[in-house]
Amino acid sequence: MAIQKQTLTRVFKYGSLSLKDPAPGKSVDQVKAMLTIAYPELANASLEHPVTNGNKLVYEFKRAVGTKG
Repeated sequence: MAIQKQTLTRVFKYGSLSLKDPAPGKSVDQVKAMLTIAYPELANASLEHPVTNGNKLVYEFKRAVGTKG
């Protein structure tokens, strides 16, 4: 049986949103900075370790929970 090479596609999840990778050649931190422009709440979100789901590598943003004042 021969080994087959498979390319994984990165997907970023934030809550119920599933966001496509806007720049596959960039690092995860660079993509987070890019997505922060459209979703400012991601600036303080943490990024979980990726989970493989079929041919997708899924990264999940977790909101930082805190209080003001």
